Amino acid sequence: MTKIDIISGFLGAGKTTFIKKMLEEVFTGEKIVLIENEFGEIGIDGGFLKDSGIEISEMNSGCICCSLVGDFGRNLREVQERFHPDRILIEPSGVGKLSDVMKSVKDVEQDQDVKLNGLITVVNTLKAMKQMRAFGEFFNNQLEYASTIVLSRTQKAEPEQLEAVVKAIRERNPKAAVITTPWDEIEGKQIYKLIEQQKSLEEELLEEQKHHHVHHQEHDENCTCSCHDHEHGHEGHGHECCHSHEHGHEGHGHDYGHTHGESCTCGCHDHDHPHDHHHHHADEVFTSWGVETPRKFTEDVIAHAMKAFCETEEYGGILRAKGMVPAEDGTWIYFDMVDGEYELRSGEPDYTGRLCVIGTDLKEEKLAQLFGLA
Repeated sequence: MTKIDIISGFLGAGKTTFIKKMLEEVFTGEKIVLIENEFGEIGIDGGFLKDSGIEISEMNSGCICCSLVGDFGRNLREVQERFHPDRILIEPSGVGKLSDVMKSVKDVEQDQDVKLNGLITVVNTLKAMKQMRAFGEFFNNQLEYASTIVLSRTQKAEPEQLEAVVKAIRERNPKAAVITTPWDEIEGKQIYKLIEQQKSLEEELLEEQKHHHVHHQEHDENCTCSCHDHEHGHEGHGHECCHSHEHGHEGHGHDYGHTHGESCTCGCHDHDHPHDHHHHHADEVFTSWGVETPRKFTEDVIAHAMKAFCETEEYGGILRAKGMVPAEDGTWIYFDMVDGEYELRSGEPDYTGRLCVIGTDLKEEKLAQLFGLA
């Protein structure tokens, strides 16, 4: 029996760091396969994790929660049949929905010797409140369907901020275990023991998911509002209902919540289930720009680009930028930027340079010029 753990979390939450901690402290001696779903055309995190000796299957043509649901199921079956691992770790796209990944795994359980084990969501304590407001549809889904929520960067948060984040999480998921102790102060085995204890909650979450799926199916069959666009609908994911996007700007935060009730008359708002209001898919809201290039860069060029992303919206609403590129001095530059913060470090050579930018309303031509690729 192969155990499957899903480690979700919004862009830049710290999923990769958490996975490394678990690999080093918990899963030693196990045959592990990591399945990643990158949002965008260029896979990056596989490079960050390659030193761990993990087989990585990157799926880069879209988001796991929408266009790749079918491909994901086939990919998972292929991994199981080819490697027969003890454990599969799934790291969904940061803008994916945990509920959709869960469903895909449960579908594969029917004909493969696999079992859904842990439903983990990693949350950046310092950014949680802002991201909850700006990207509630995607962010909150990851909270609501998690059995264990692991907070990152708690050591940098003020006590009041940490308490506010925990309270907001509890309002969306009162049953999940919430880990607030800084990662350096708690052993991975202690975290995983808690994850294993939460299995009974996972069954409740799966039953709740089935209920919501039936609710959406019944609504789709009975809905007669003119705003239902069947040509652009996504099979099995509900429908859109005349909702407008509010592109508010708080720093780099964008509000993609619906303006409820202003123009919708189809009666699709179920106020008893507020998280059912939204039926968007990541590829309808977020875009990505990625390239592979042999071009050599200087650290100044990469730092200038990261600073521009953090301080301006000249290149679009940049949520995440990451990659690894060769440097002119023969070393390699690894970079990672999320929500106003960035890090540059040295790393091992990769097969070629790769850059990936994720956000909204990206100015692709200007991005290429910024990196000297136009």
